[in-house]
Amino acid sequence: MTTIKIHNSKTRRKEVFEPLDPENVRMYVCGPTVYDRAHIGNARPVIVFDVLYRLLRHVYGEEHVTYVRNFTDVDDKINARAAESGRPIAEITAETTQWFLDDMGAVGALEPDHMPRATAYIAQMIAMIETLIDKGHAYAAEDHVLFSVGSYAQYGALSGRSVDDMIAGARVEVAPYKRDPMDFVLWKPSSEDLPGWESPWGRGRPGWHIECSAMAYEILGESFDIHGGGNDLTFPHHENEIAQSCCAHPEGDFARVWMHNEMLQVEGRKMSKSLGNFFTVRDLLDNGVPGEVIRFVFLSTRYRKPMDWTDEKRAEAELHLRTWFRSTENTQPNPDVSELIRALINDLNTAGAISVMHSYQSRGDYGRLRAAMDLLGFPKAEEVDWFRGGTEMASFSDLADSADVLWPLVNRWQHLRDRKEYTEADDLKRKIENAGLKLSVGAAGPNVERLDSYDPTKLIDLI
Repeated sequence: MTTIKIHNSKTRRKEVFEPLDPENVRMYVCGPTVYDRAHIGNARPVIVFDVLYRLLRHVYGEEHVTYVRNFTDVDDKINARAAESGRPIAEITAETTQWFLDDMGAVGALEPDHMPRATAYIAQMIAMIETLIDKGHAYAAEDHVLFSVGSYAQYGALSGRSVDDMIAGARVEVAPYKRDPMDFVLWKPSSEDLPGWESPWGRGRPGWHIECSAMAYEILGESFDIHGGGNDLTFPHHENEIAQSCCAHPEGDFARVWMHNEMLQVEGRKMSKSLGNFFTVRDLLDNGVPGEVIRFVFLSTRYRKPMDWTDEKRAEAELHLRTWFRSTENTQPNPDVSELIRALINDLNTAGAISVMHSYQSRGDYGRLRAAMDLLGFPKAEEVDWFRGGTEMASFSDLADSADVLWPLVNRWQHLRDRKEYTEADDLKRKIENAGLKLSVGAAGPNVERLDSYDPTKLIDLI
């Protein structure tokens, strides 16, 4: 059996992944709150864990992997959107849920095996809250139910911070009914104009954290293999999930492995509406950027490193994919992609996998390249049109007019370097750069920068 190694956020080290049951490998990933379009940062965990899902299915078999990603469809942001728009909450959540599925499908993400909606699991949440109260880990106060953080000695183990540090660094809600400032809400009352369900504590709705605990337990059991999400969820959401789940079901481990992806920036800056660099996945798609280009840019950075979306990376992705599609069209896949798998089983090294695919391209191994593209979730060349001759993308880089000439040369240069034939590689690089280009190598493979002196006609004699 292929050995996968994963960096476990809980233990802070890379570990050999050993599923509880190889016949039923189970993974839970926190999904979106459905009140608006998914912004570009929301797509990162979707793509990261989609690749992990594909890898697990490749190693253990499709029928032996269960992937759960939830939809939060009861939330104060949803309530606010309904109040602003005058539209029913159910209509808003149904629409935005489908938007999310459509947009994530466009970037190549498979749909998980289960996509539970929070509102369909209210009874299970109430039952878990009752269990926590019975065991002394929660208490009712002024129509609220709160989890008693002090009742769980391991609180803070995931984030690695003491309770005092968390109080100092977090915006903790101050409320007179709390026994401790760190206690968090499991259930809260609802006024008549807000969604609500009958409970032993009156009409109300669940707190955010209890949702994932109840849905994970109901679908995956008291112990499962992997829990994933963005690192912005480590505290308080995932910390609180662990506390309430382990206290409600101490016979289990909840999630044995925790995986967190780093955040996304745009052109080196945090994405923000105030900075004018905030955009959604749909914005990119509607402006002519194919989903597979978005996917390529994301996979070019390892999931535990901050990712920077730039127009230069988008243009490079378009160039690389154009070459790959042209090379693999009507090509039979060669399923022996062991080099690619070696990269992925090393803590999901997608940047390394992209480099392997560049190597396949440079040595003309188009069957393996096609199989690798399939495994990483890229569409088949026959399913897309934009890469074919004469069909330029509106957003394509200025280098595109010479892509048919340039990229075979760049791939030849990279292949010579891979074979350590450095004299020949340096000679070819010098000739390419004499045409007004600058070559370099990044984590995702060769990079090309066009200088003011660029003259594509000087490349033709090199073919």
